[in-house]
Amino acid sequence: MLRHKKIILGVCGSIAAYKAALLVRQLVKAEAEVQVILTTSASEFITPLTLATLSKRPVLTQFVRDEGGLWNNHVDLGLWADAIVVAPASANTVAKMANGFCDNLLTATYLSARCPVFVAPAMDLDMYQHPSVQSNFTKLRGYGNYIIEAGFGELASGLIGQGRLAEPEEIMEVLQNFFAREGKIV
Repeated sequence: MLRHKKIILGVCGSIAAYKAALLVRQLVKAEAEVQVILTTSASEFITPLTLATLSKRPVLTQFVRDEGGLWNNHVDLGLWADAIVVAPASANTVAKMANGFCDNLLTATYLSARCPVFVAPAMDLDMYQHPSVQSNFTKLRGYGNYIIEAGFGELASGLIGQGRLAEPEEIMEVLQNFFAREGKIV
């Protein structure tokens, strides 16, 4: 179901960013085209080199590619994609998406996209449960986005509760089910 689908994977700053490498690998194995966009803080958790190697595409991090005037056009990216998956989605990026802030390439691409958007949050228990974060999830759902709920378990802080990034296999299943349903609608 993902063969030839164009997927933008947005990776945000989170200890769970290592799972993005596993997700990219599974998407490529399913024959999807994957374009990774890293937020600035994400590159402190996982390197662009790792994700570029697995996706077979340069990882995008900024609007401007070089001082010669080349840039990463967020509008073109938004129109190119069949889906955007933000995994892990930090509380910061969720808030930006919910409230229309676009101070980075990922959020600008999100606001320019016409495709379905899947948000897989990862954050600590108290952050995940905070009313402002829950309100932002509600807003995102209201805009037609899909929230892939965080899992329950041991968190990086040592606390136990909801906040773990969904496993790559779970995210893949959500995407495959979505495109299978879309394929049947004619």
